[in-house]
Amino acid sequence: MQIWPAIDLRGGKCVRLRQGDYQQETVFAQEPADVARQFADQGAQHLHIVDLEGAREGLPVNLPSVQAILAAVDIECELGGGIRDEQTVREILDFGLSRLVVGTSALTDPEWFRDICRFAKAIIVELTCEFRFFEIKFGGVNHGLNPYGDMAVI
Repeated sequence: MQIWPAIDLRGGKCVRLRQGDYQQETVFAQEPADVARQFADQGAQHLHIVDLEGAREGLPVNLPSVQAILAAVDIECELGGGIRDEQTVREILDFGLSRLVVGTSALTDPEWFRDICRFAKAIIVELTCEFRFFEIKFGGVNHGLNPYGDMAVI
């Protein structure tokens, strides 16, 4: 089993949202790279980084913080949030991340997803499934997609 501690980024800070609500934010650290070092010092071999603003805006926003984390630790790191076009994938892969995490775009644009899988070394699809439906948000609307039929798309 692999354990990937997570650092959620918003405004360049390490935060947690209560049940995904951007209005209920707790700031845990001003410097996410310090948190990454603490995880590594405690034995973490992997790190999951989420750009919360990137996920909301559709393009990565907290890249300086991501780069600072990567410079601070020598462990495998993956990034999710706002990775929705080929140019972003190529730019972010140059940072030295081990993996990229995509969600909504894998289902809403399966052709794009197949294209990036051709050149990206490791792409992870992360989808939340509740009550037999994927929780997929795009266009400001939460769409319930069937995990059995809709997974065949990708």
